[in-house]
Amino acid sequence: MNPAKPEDAARSSETVRAPRLGLYGGSFDPLHRGHLLVAQAALEELALDRLFFIPAAQSPFKPGSRPAPDAARLRMLRRSLAGQSRTEVHTDELTRGGVSYSIDTVRGFQARHPGAEFFWLIGADHVPTLPQWREAEALARAVTFVVIPRPGQLQATLPEPWRLRHLRGWPLGVSSSEIRERVKQGLPVSHLVPAGTADVIESERLYRVASERP
Repeated sequence: MNPAKPEDAARSSETVRAPRLGLYGGSFDPLHRGHLLVAQAALEELALDRLFFIPAAQSPFKPGSRPAPDAARLRMLRRSLAGQSRTEVHTDELTRGGVSYSIDTVRGFQARHPGAEFFWLIGADHVPTLPQWREAEALARAVTFVVIPRPGQLQATLPEPWRLRHLRGWPLGVSSSEIRERVKQGLPVSHLVPAGTADVIESERLYRVASERP
């Protein structure tokens, strides 16, 4: 067997790179077309190998909110993402229950994917709160935060050790809270959510006022 030449080893090292994994956390209550557009932009612009949708059990910044049942939110995600080979629904935060802290989720991913490079998608309006997140400095060193643009909102900045990137494509012009309100008012949402989400909202009568529920 001929020994490998130095140039062959160098060429081999150049072709092997760390996996690039995107982490997209949120309530997804409900998932809507804006979420899917953001996911596609992240996959393309960041050259991600895989993007994980991570539904939260309870946001630490919304202690009084009561999202739709976990099972319903999971059904909306799974039906809407069916057939997407580079996206996956990750349920650790729901399994843990209680308040969902990003640092716990990131450490779980680091244990399962050693050596991977992580990109955490975050709405532009949440960037100023990042220094208040649990173990903020450790989180800043563990991931690159990818800022989702919103129409008319200036690009946010943070000092080191925070690493921020900004998505260029598809600013998010619709919110889950607006969709919930439209459902409550009896207005159509099929143009705002994927078919799988619309089916679950309708069949399980999510987001109706209490008097309309079975």
